[in-house]
This record gives sequence, structure tokens and C-alpha cells, in this order.
Amino acid sequence: MARGKKKPVVDPDEPKKKTMYTHKLSPEQLDKLQHILEMKMWEPYEVEYAQFGFKGNKVNVVGYKSGKLVVQGKDTEEFIINTLEPEVLGEAKFGYDEVYHPEWFESHAGMDESGKGDLFGPVVTACVIADKVHIDRWVKDGIRDSKTITDARIMKLDKIIRGTKGVSVETCFCGMPKYNQLMSKPRANLNLLLAWQHAISLKAALAKKRVPWGMLDQFSKQDLVGRYFKDPKFDLRMQTKAEADPVVAAASVVARAEYVRYMDSLSKKFGDTLSKGASAKVKEQATEILHKFGPERLGEFAKLHFKTSYQVVEAAGMLDRLPLKKPKETVFKR
Repeated sequence: MARGKKKPVVDPDEPKKKTMYTHKLSPEQLDKLQHILEMKMWEPYEVEYAQFGFKGNKVNVVGYKSGKLVVQGKDTEEFIINTLEPEVLGEAKFGYDEVYHPEWFESHAGMDESGKGDLFGPVVTACVIADKVHIDRWVKDGIRDSKTITDARIMKLDKIIRGTKGVSVETCFCGMPKYNQLMSKPRANLNLLLAWQHAISLKAALAKKRVPWGMLDQFSKQDLVGRYFKDPKFDLRMQTKAEADPVVAAASVVARAEYVRYMDSLSKKFGDTLSKGASAKVKEQATEILHKFGPERLGEFAKLHFKTSYQVVEAAGMLDRLPLKKPKETVFKR
């Protein structure tokens, strides 16, 4: 009787390999990488808005005209280490986060939000506080920016984060009726509401586990969170693309998971799966809500201050029943 090949023994402590990676390249670097992959006879394929797309052995590489590079597949790490860094970037940084960013592995708080650009559902903020032992474990578990992970995977990672002993996890959001009530006030501002929510989740997390500093994924040029959070012994830092910090990434996962759960409840009320974002499909579903439940109940599902809400209500001829404020016209400066 023929025996099959033995499966390799997997070390449970071995870090999981990255299967997706993004990086910003200059136009010169994009051209250089394109030339390298052409010379290596990689299979080209078309991708919308991309300068190039190539299929390799167990890895795909797409370079967008914006400069964004996306590498995806089982051999993502091999491509980064053997091709991208030595031949295009000229420096080795991949896998050296703890060397280049030791502060990411200190005990600290990470803060992020979800739902800000989605028509349906609330804006959710999350604060996660962890120590190095937790952070090391999460990096091995593949916890990263929620925007690069499917919702199904996010729910699994959220369970891992919340189930980690010794960490503090807190979220804050308003249900849709309350959200729309707050945003309908004369001087309402989404960034101010978001800052208030961040302050609430941060205070609650710190009450359970005290750390000296925290990192917030910056959503405004001003320190808006500082208006609602006053603590001279806590150093609140802000930067864009802060999700590279593993604890901020964990907060992004928790916030998205909470948003997904809320969306699931809205979908059940709607009778079908509500789409996320602000696509044409979202517009269609908003119009369906108007006719199915009446314009008075649109606020149970959607953010009424969004331009999309005004557009669908106006197109349905229902502004007399739901008199939304006409959004300001966008003025482009030359």
C-alpha cells in the first residue's frame, strides 16, 4: 500500500507569514520594479487604475498610478526580502519593526475607529491597552490594520484580542437614532463627535489598565481629543497611518468588529445584507429603505448628514417628509 507524503510539522510558535503587504513607491521606483518583473518574465495582467499588474509564483504584484504597491500571496515575504527591498528600495526593513520602532512594543494604548465613511451604521471608536508580551503574541497571530483583512477574519482576531488576559479593551458608539440626533444640531461636527468618542473609550480603558502613553490614528490636524481628555500624566501621540503600530492595529480590528456586529443587526432589520461604504449599491439600498419603511425611518439605518442621504431622499421626492439640509456644494480651488 502506497504511503502519502508526510505533512511538515508546523511549529506553533513560528510567526505566521504575511500574505499581503502595501508600500508607497515613487514614480521612479514603480518604473524600476515594473522593468524588473518584465525582465523576469512575470505574467502581466490588467488592474483598474494600476500602472502594472504581474502574476508570479504564489505571489501577485500590483503597482497603482498613485504610487501604492500591493503584494499578495503565499510568497509575499520572499518577494519583499529577495526582490523589493534589495533591488528597488535599497534597504532592509521588513521584519525589523522592533528595531526601527521599539516604542511599538512598549506598554501603551492604541486607538482607532470604524464606520466614518460608511453611509449605514454608526462610527465606532476603540481603545486597546497591551504590554509587550501581548503585542508579541498578536504580531504572531497576524493582527494588523483591519482595512487589509476580511470581515470574517476580523471577527476571529477580535475574539483573540478580547480573550487575551491582562489587556484592556473598550469601545464607544452611539446608536443610529442618537447619532443622527447629535449630528442634526446646528454646530454639529463629525470630527468633534469622533474625538469625544475616542476620549470616552480611552478613559474607560485607562481606568482598567494604566499606561504612560498612547497612539491615536490621526483623523484631524488639530488635537480634538485633547478637548475632552485632560490627563497631564498621559502622553497622547497622534500620527497618520498609525495602524502600523500593532496596538493601534488591534484597536482597528476591535472597532471594525463592533461595527460589523452592529451592521449585522441592521441587516436583519432591513431583511437583507446591507452594503458597507458609500457605493452605488448602498444608494440603491437606501432608496429601498425609503420605500419599504418610509423616509421617517431612514435614520435608523443611515447617517442623515451624508450627501448620499440627501440625494436619495430628494430623488425619491420625499424631502417634504424628511426635510434634510441640502449639503454645501464642493468648491474646487484652482
